[in-house]
Amino acid sequence: MLTNKIPVTIITGFLGSGKTTLIHQIAKNANGRRLAIIVNEFGELGMDGEILKGNDCGCEEENILELSNGCLCCTVQEEFLPTMLQLMERKDQIDHIIIETSGLALPKPLVRAFNWPDLKPQITVDAVVTVVDSVGQATGEICDRAKVQEQRLADDSLDHESSIEELFEDQLSCADLVIMTKSDLVDGEKFNEVRDIIQKKIGNQIKIISGVKGDIPVDVLLGLDAKSEDFIEEKHSHHEAHHHHHHDHDHDHHHHDHDHDDTINSLVLSVKVPHTPKQLIKALEELVAEFEIYRIKGFIDVPNKPMRMIVQGVASRFENYFDRKWKDGETRGTRLVIIGEQLVESDLEKAIENKLTVIA
Repeated sequence: MLTNKIPVTIITGFLGSGKTTLIHQIAKNANGRRLAIIVNEFGELGMDGEILKGNDCGCEEENILELSNGCLCCTVQEEFLPTMLQLMERKDQIDHIIIETSGLALPKPLVRAFNWPDLKPQITVDAVVTVVDSVGQATGEICDRAKVQEQRLADDSLDHESSIEELFEDQLSCADLVIMTKSDLVDGEKFNEVRDIIQKKIGNQIKIISGVKGDIPVDVLLGLDAKSEDFIEEKHSHHEAHHHHHHDHDHDHHHHDHDHDDTINSLVLSVKVPHTPKQLIKALEELVAEFEIYRIKGFIDVPNKPMRMIVQGVASRFENYFDRKWKDGETRGTRLVIIGEQLVESDLEKAIENKLTVIA
């Protein structure tokens, strides 16, 4: 018996661009669609899945499947394929699958995986949606690319090939749709300038939509029927151009070169020094100014409050809000995932502790 393929929307984009916010809005406004959401993270806390589960997004918890041991493009053999096959066992309960990649992931290997014989008859990539932070592009504060590249070139031991700029361009090259978030925070003239630069990178056939807090009609995001997996080999990849001479794309092999710099790492820190949210955020702002940090997100234990607080930061921009009550038996505590370059856990722990002591 013939059945229609289940569409999959892949949400990609750099660290802190607004992918989880967009997915949350899709889930809240699914208009009757039964969604399965796969959240993938570079880190160990399972932050984005927790945020989605902790909010009234209208999804069944068992349909939010989390891959937290590295980016999807690096774990597709070990974890992605079994997860997708698990979903296929319940395909009669699913209308659409949403996959959020890590902010450091290259989307091309993931899209290519949908051509695997076990998946292709059952699933199609409805679209690759690349999310771009308008503020970060306008100011460059998402990370100082010139500074990062200068540091790489000055140190012969670092990988010079996969710059942050190239990673960003590889994410753009696979896009069937580009969402520019936080457009309300950028001057109109500057926004148009950044938009034009991105449009030239992706070509006029790919649409760019501006969005504020993920508030984009779901019917614009879902149902594009791009069949991205059929055209993926036409998409340019800086990484594959660099590694073409030794990179093996035969997916019957159970190995895969890691697609981003070894210098980018993620740490999970527990904050033991007493603090208020305001004190912690001030300390984190100072921390970002001193270290090469691209992204911070975590939970804050607010004294004498039954609610757990979320904190999220990109460069020097931070937001915090309560998401749910601490559960019975759940260990309360402030824990942070910090993503950056050449981060050393002991250095960051000491720096946060010193800053909080001074601030207090």
